[in-house]
Amino acid sequence: MPMPSSTPSPTPSEFSADLSARFAALVGERYAIADAGGQGPYLREWRDRYHGKTPLVLLPGSVEEVAAILRLADETRTPIVPQGGNTGLVGGQIPHATGHEIVVSLKRLDKVRAVDPEGNTLDVEAGVTLQRAQEAAEAAGRFFPLTLPSEGSCTVGGNIATNAGGTGVIAYGNTRDLVLGLEVVLPGGRIWHGMRHLRKDNTGYDLRNLFIGSEGTLGIVTAAVLKLFPKPRSVGTAFIGVDSPAAALSLLQVARENGGGTVTAFELLPRRGVDFVLAHGADARDPLAEKYPWYILLEVSSSAELGVGEALEAMLMQAYEKGYARDAVIAASLDQAADFWRLRELLSESQRFEGGSIKHDVSVPVRLVPAFLDKAIAAVEAFIPGSRPLPFGHLGDGNIHFNVSQPVGGDKKAFLDQWEQTNALVHGIVAEFHGSISAEHGIGQAKRALLPGVKDPVELAMMRSIKATLDPNGIMNPGKVL
Repeated sequence: MPMPSSTPSPTPSEFSADLSARFAALVGERYAIADAGGQGPYLREWRDRYHGKTPLVLLPGSVEEVAAILRLADETRTPIVPQGGNTGLVGGQIPHATGHEIVVSLKRLDKVRAVDPEGNTLDVEAGVTLQRAQEAAEAAGRFFPLTLPSEGSCTVGGNIATNAGGTGVIAYGNTRDLVLGLEVVLPGGRIWHGMRHLRKDNTGYDLRNLFIGSEGTLGIVTAAVLKLFPKPRSVGTAFIGVDSPAAALSLLQVARENGGGTVTAFELLPRRGVDFVLAHGADARDPLAEKYPWYILLEVSSSAELGVGEALEAMLMQAYEKGYARDAVIAASLDQAADFWRLRELLSESQRFEGGSIKHDVSVPVRLVPAFLDKAIAAVEAFIPGSRPLPFGHLGDGNIHFNVSQPVGGDKKAFLDQWEQTNALVHGIVAEFHGSISAEHGIGQAKRALLPGVKDPVELAMMRSIKATLDPNGIMNPGKVL
């Protein structure tokens, strides 16, 4: 469902043939896409909610070409929309429908510049896919822990721009926690060479964190220094049936204390979601003989040579005796572990086959997740009778994807027309629990209008001041975030 676009704040120059030629000359005609057919993949996102227009898609091949683009854009007041793998979910990477903004894709900046196993760092350009970054770390005997369903397509630059999360946040943190240094092109064409490999640097403001999560509104990230970790030598994966999210949180504490390693994933799945996947996911199987209201996908990793299996089994027995777990199965092979993860990864996709789905990406303090779910589920079911709440996600860090599927046999359009009211209802409950309306997907176009209602006025004013200082002409991704 296409979403209405806001009008960008700056008034761009008329995009003439001469101006188009000037921009195209910076990257070469081959990498300046002007025809509508070639532009198609850059102008709509995979859920088909956001559609845009552009006079030109540019694919620079070096940081110098990016700098030249932003220098000319600032001079001519031409708005720029940076884009990575175009896997974002809030429209931050899609131009508006006005057709005045140039899309700058970073896909050609795809070099792995350096790997330092001793220093545990990886230098990559922004267009390197997350999967390639993982593979580069693996080849060096190291581990890069950011994991996302879109890792074959999403890029490191996009992950940084949105401060991507994923399943490993419970152990390793968000993207923000995995970046040591950045190379950034600023409006006007200046290049900040911040590719530092230091774990400690107290020489003033942490400028790196201004750009992580900024969604391309302050500059364009062209390269990064990423943190690497020792490869886990043993991994245990379990699929566990539980009675409630509250029981799951008690299970989490037991797993942290007695699991035999570090808890590297703790994913909550509702029975409804498992049913959706079993109905629509090819070759998906129910891991447990009985059905339970909720499930936990637990992963425990250790750098020790000895496996975590015995400790994990003992921990689950302890959780069972305490009433925190009803039943569980530990993966006996990599294939079985992959089957468990397949159930989790297909949750979003399987909802498409059940009609309309209203999405929320929210977080609350971990200890408040059970109470939040109780209240939000009841409120949504009362607001849209017959609706099917399907909350799932990263229980260990408080991030819940609170999705709502339409009533069985209901009218899809009528259901989706209630998107904004449902968002307001759920986000209001999130506010009551001192949470966030965007845990890991960003603000983009989707939540821009909501930000003033949830940000402290002083905080919002500081954000506007930073934007005005770094991008005084307002050319960077206008109409997004702020």
